[in-house]
Amino acid sequence: SGSSRDWAAKGPYLLGVKAVIAVTYERIHRGNLVGMGIIPLQFKDGQDADKLGLTGKEQFNIDMPADLTPHQDITVSVVGGPSFSVVLRFDTAVELAYYRHGGILHYVLRRLVTSS
Repeated sequence: SGSSRDWAAKGPYLLGVKAVIAVTYERIHRGNLVGMGIIPLQFKDGQDADKLGLTGKEQFNIDMPADLTPHQDITVSVVGGPSFSVVLRFDTAVELAYYRHGGILHYVLRRLVTSS
């Protein structure tokens, strides 16, 4: 069960999606992606899939450094194609913690286990 906004994040998570690149995010949807452990990436101003010649059939390598910070620039490389820069849309240190734990559920469970 859950709302359509919930499923807009749960569905990709269940399909194994690790990251989403978008022109913009609706606040709640971005938060739901973060909660599921999916990396929200945003095209830089003036960029989009069409301008970069992306069709949606590409495979990507995403350079995720160990020392992530909110709104950091991240390099995305198209397998067999160009690279481009996007903005990491983790907006807070707490959201980064959720990501590092694989989503909010894993984060909460680990905290419960370590506090008992």
